[in-house]
Amino acid sequence: MEIGNLKHLDELDVSGNIMKGEIPSSLGNCDALRVLRMQDNLFHGSIPQPISSLRSIEELDLLKNNFDTEIPKFLETFQFLEKLNLSYNHLEGPLPTQGVFRNVSATFVFGNEKPCGGMPEFKLLECVSRKSKSREGVHKLNLTIAVVFGHVGITLVVTFLYLCWSKQKKIEPISSSSDDSLLNLSYRTLLKATDGFSLTNLIGVGSFGSVYKGLLQENGNLIAVKVLNLMRDGALKSFKAECETLKRIKHRNLVKVLTACSGIDYKGEEFKALVYEFMVYGSLEEWLHPNSTPNDADGHSKKLSLVQRINISIDVAYALDYLHNQCESPIIHCDLKPSNVLLHADMLGHVGDFGLAKIVLESGQRPA
Repeated sequence: MEIGNLKHLDELDVSGNIMKGEIPSSLGNCDALRVLRMQDNLFHGSIPQPISSLRSIEELDLLKNNFDTEIPKFLETFQFLEKLNLSYNHLEGPLPTQGVFRNVSATFVFGNEKPCGGMPEFKLLECVSRKSKSREGVHKLNLTIAVVFGHVGITLVVTFLYLCWSKQKKIEPISSSSDDSLLNLSYRTLLKATDGFSLTNLIGVGSFGSVYKGLLQENGNLIAVKVLNLMRDGALKSFKAECETLKRIKHRNLVKVLTACSGIDYKGEEFKALVYEFMVYGSLEEWLHPNSTPNDADGHSKKLSLVQRINISIDVAYALDYLHNQCESPIIHCDLKPSNVLLHADMLGHVGDFGLAKIVLESGQRPA
């Protein structure tokens, strides 16, 4: 709270730490502040109203935090604000249209929950009025009832198919490829493949790192590069757990790991990454709950048919059966959710992200 006593503070940069809590309202007393960088922390709550007193602010960067309220309208009143980065939080509601929000190249809001409105260049959904929301609420209630009964029916169908499969299953092919050799990719190669880990190639952000799309120039293959944020608590442990798990498993319904990279980046800091086969249709989460993009990269509508849903469920069941019953030591995934089920060609389901996986028994032992 004492930060408010620094009346002549010109620039404050606390980025890349593990600071948490709410932004102190006393920061609004630093009315000479021009630059405020707080990205890549664990700040949460709202962006406090006293911040509106920072009339000299030129740059405000709150990237990768946990702010979870509406985007404050007072941000559009800052006359000198030239850069605003609110990406990868949990902000929602109408995006202002004045001030810095008119400059789409200086305002960044992607990776949030449900922002709406704003300048047309942001390509966000239109905001819904309260009256419309009320009608939508009644519609959603009716839809929810229908969906619940529908899911019960789907569950029964999937259960029936799984039981039939269990009785007459054949041994699944362990790998979809006969090439078991790992690629040898350096940090420099990954840097080049992802265009310097640019935001345009960023396809996902998780608890312990970010995932980038890459293109290997040597063979033209697409890859997905998971770069660990080693400043996060548990990131190194997650990396080791995933490497330990992935070296033991290989199955057509598990995301294929191509290699791991461990070295030093151009800043002289420790660098660790996992490289996977790129899944062309993204995650199941994107298909079950599409946000502002109704179509995939090829223009296909992001809607799953009943048959596709059942097939993906069976793919996940194959993967879990393999992990639980066919590995040398049973493996528990511990983080199975739609965002960790990835879809490749022909909408084939692949289970991924083994950062929290547990190997239950020692090698050679079997469950009782």
